[in-house]
Amino acid sequence: MTASAESVPDWLLAPTAAVVARRVAAPGEAVDAGATLLVLESMKMQIPVAARAAGRVTEWLVADGDTVTQDQPLARFEAAALPASGPQAATADTGGGEPGRADLRARLHATGDDARAEQRDARHARGYRTARENVADLCDRDSFVEYGQLAVAAQRGRRDADSLRRDTAADGVITGRARIDGAEAAVIVNDYSVLAGTQGYFHHRKLDRMLGIARDERLPVVMFAEGGGGRPGDTDVTTQVAGLELTTFALWAGLRGVVPRVAVANGYCFAGNAALFGAADITIATRRSWIGMAGPAMIEGGGLGKVAPTAIGPAAEQVDNGVVDLLAEDEADATRLARRALGLLRGTRVSGVAPDQQGIGALLPADRRYAYDVRRIVAQLFDADSVLELRAARGRAVLTALARLDGRPVGVLASDCRHLGGAIDAEAADKVADFVALCGRQGLPIVSLIDTPGFMVGPESEAQGAVRRMSRLFAEGVQAPVPWLAVFLRRGYGLGAMALAGGSFARPAYAVSWPSGEFGGMGLEGAVKLGYRRELEAITDPEARQRRFDALLAEAYERGRATEMAAHLELDAVIEPERTRAVLTAVLGAD
Repeated sequence: MTASAESVPDWLLAPTAAVVARRVAAPGEAVDAGATLLVLESMKMQIPVAARAAGRVTEWLVADGDTVTQDQPLARFEAAALPASGPQAATADTGGGEPGRADLRARLHATGDDARAEQRDARHARGYRTARENVADLCDRDSFVEYGQLAVAAQRGRRDADSLRRDTAADGVITGRARIDGAEAAVIVNDYSVLAGTQGYFHHRKLDRMLGIARDERLPVVMFAEGGGGRPGDTDVTTQVAGLELTTFALWAGLRGVVPRVAVANGYCFAGNAALFGAADITIATRRSWIGMAGPAMIEGGGLGKVAPTAIGPAAEQVDNGVVDLLAEDEADATRLARRALGLLRGTRVSGVAPDQQGIGALLPADRRYAYDVRRIVAQLFDADSVLELRAARGRAVLTALARLDGRPVGVLASDCRHLGGAIDAEAADKVADFVALCGRQGLPIVSLIDTPGFMVGPESEAQGAVRRMSRLFAEGVQAPVPWLAVFLRRGYGLGAMALAGGSFARPAYAVSWPSGEFGGMGLEGAVKLGYRRELEAITDPEARQRRFDALLAEAYERGRATEMAAHLELDAVIEPERTRAVLTAVLGAD
C-alpha cells in the first residue's frame, strides 16, 4: 500500500526504495523533532529517517528487514508537544558524523617531522635539515600544496602497514607546487631519511607526475636531489624486469628550454639522483656534498673495490670541474641561492637599485699593461646586489654571471685579465658556451664586457682540444635567440674578441667601446713582429731596431684605437664609461 504525504499527513513515508535496517523509536515513545526514528539501507548506504516534529510513533507498519518502496508508509506518527522519554530516540545514529577524518589526520601526521622525531634528530645531529624544513624555507608561507603525501614504498609484501608509514613516508620524496617569491613553481625535495632518498616505484611516479605538471603548466622547478639512486627493494613490483622504461629522466631533460630548472645537492647525491642534478640548468651544492654517477654499492658491485662515500665527487672537486655552478655553505644558504637563481632565470623584471656610475672608468688602470679586477666593474654597472656568478672557479679567464640591469635579468660575460691575461682557454670556452646556451634557452639578453688578447695559443692549449672547444663559441653565439650587447673595456683582439661578441663584431645589437679600447686582428706586438719581420731583421743595430719597432707599434695602436674603429664603422660607438649603464638600458628597451 502506498500513499502521499498529503493524503496521510500522520504517516511516516519512505524517502526512497530501500530495506529497513533497524527501527529506533519504540511505539509510544516520545521523541523530539529531528530524532532518528528508523534507518533504511539502499545500495550499501544507510539512510536515517527523522521525525519532522516532536511526537511519537503510534504504530510501525514495517518490520526490520522489510523491503519498501519510495513513499511507502512506514509508521503512523502523532505530532504532539511532548517531552522526549529518553535519549535513544532523540539521538541520530550516523556513526560519528565525519567518518575517516581521524584516520586521515593520523596518516598525514605520520609523514611529518614530529611523528618521525628519530629521523629528524639524526638529520639535525649531522648538521642537516629535514626535507620538510627545506620545503618550508624554500616556499612562500602557506603556499605549498603537496602531491602524493600518503605514498609509501612498494614493499607491502615485505613490511607491515605501520612500518611502511613510519619508515617510508611519502616514499622518500616530497612533491608539490608553491609560490616562490610570489611566483608559481614546482617543488621536488628528496628525503634522505627515507631509505637513503633512493628512487623507488612510487617515488618515480611522484616525480613523473610533478614533472608532467611543470611541463604542461610551464612551471619552473626547484629540486633537492640528495639520495642514493635506484632502489632494488620494491618487491611489490612484479610486472617489470629492469624498470628501464621509466620516464623520469627523459621528462626532466625534456624540460630544458621549456622552464627553468634549479637543482640542489647536499650530503650524498649518487647515481640517478646525480643524473637529475647534473641535468639541471643551475646546479647548487653545499660544501658537505658528494656527487657521483655511482655510489659505493655500485662501485663495489662493479668489481672496483670498496670506496667510502666521502671519496666520491666531493663538492670542492665538482666545483673545480664545472659540475657545480654555485657552492653554498649549507642547506639554508643553498635554498637562498636557489631562490635567487630561479628569480633571475624566470626573466621577470623587478625594481632594481642603480649604483652610482661616477668613477666606473677609473676602475681601469692608467697603464694599459696592468691587470685589474673586472668584478668591481660588473658590480658597479649592474643593479646593486644582483650579480650571481656561476662556475667562478672554472675557466677563470671569463666571468659568467646572472644579474639585473634596471630590474631586467641578463646574462653577463666579462673578461678577467688577471687569469692568462684574459686569453680564452679551452676551459673558459666550455664555460662560456654552456652559459650562452643557457641564456638563449631562458631568453636572457647577454651583456659582454670584453678585454681579451684572443684565444689561448700554444701546444698545451691544442692538446686540450682547443679547436673543437673554442669553435663552439661561434655556434652558440650566433644561435642564441637573444639580444647581445658588447662593451669593449680595453683589448679586442682576434677570434677570441669576435667570439665574446657573439661570433662577429656585427652580431651584437650594439657594439660599443670605452675610449681605452684597442683592436686588431691579433695582438699588435705580434702583428708588428710578423708583418715587419724582414724590415726589422735588416736593421743590425739593436737600439735602432727597437726604435723602429716602437714606432711601428705606435702606428698600429693609433690605427687600432676605438675611435678609429668607430670611424670605420667596425663599432657602433665609443662612449664615456659613466654612460654605459644608461646606453645598455636604452638599447634593451622597456620590455
